[in-house]
Amino acid sequence: MKDVPIAFIGGGNMARSLIGGLIGGGHDPGCIWVAEPDASQREFLHGRFGVHAGAGNPEIATKAEVVVLAVKPQVLQGVARQLAPAIQAHQPLVISVAAGVREPDLRRWLGGGSLALVRTMPNTPALVGSAASALFANEFVSEEHRQLAESLLRAVGVTVWVDDESLLDAVTALSGSGPAYFFLVMESLERAALDLGLEAEIARLLTLQTAFGAAKMALESVESPATLRVRVTSPGGTTERALAILGDGGVGPLFAKALEAARQRARELGDLLGEQP
Repeated sequence: MKDVPIAFIGGGNMARSLIGGLIGGGHDPGCIWVAEPDASQREFLHGRFGVHAGAGNPEIATKAEVVVLAVKPQVLQGVARQLAPAIQAHQPLVISVAAGVREPDLRRWLGGGSLALVRTMPNTPALVGSAASALFANEFVSEEHRQLAESLLRAVGVTVWVDDESLLDAVTALSGSGPAYFFLVMESLERAALDLGLEAEIARLLTLQTAFGAAKMALESVESPATLRVRVTSPGGTTERALAILGDGGVGPLFAKALEAARQRARELGDLLGEQP
């Protein structure tokens, strides 16, 4: 993987995160190309990472065995149609990190046929190397392709595969939107701590470290979060009293409703983005 030619179409935050992760893992920057229309961004990418950077999408795409589509979903159709002749001629593995754009639509815009295409949904913690990414492979993706895609996404976090593309809508609801849910919980805890009399700096530090510590415990434990919750809840203690309030408030069903709403919106956006022929 370390010398596989990779082309990124788009040089924004997600592309930069993936590039940084790849190079940090030993990938040869001389084997990475980035197509980016903004000259200052091209200069930054070359200076920061030592990668090749240019303005021409088709020209960049022809240099790689793996093409990563890292542009906004709203412009992906135009970019894909522009890339179609180069993609059809060279038949690289195509990896899309554009949320919502479904494989049949993207493959059609790229010219159709037996293109190997992987859709993935990394979330924003990719910016700090802690993403949770789900991947879906179409029928033309080989085992070697799957390994390439997984290696690329593992450069910024953990990866899982789903066999049904529609499950990416559930992934979007859970991990794609999920960081915002945890930020809201942290925000709410900080505000409540201020109301209890703690200074802002202390409330923030204790909130963030507690969130980090709980996540680290859950990641490193073989036990479920439910079991860990029980273990830190002493009968008759303060934690039990607080959890009873959260339970009475319906926090579990509320999260279920929130994720269902997010999944439904992901489906609506997929329909909208794929409407045009």
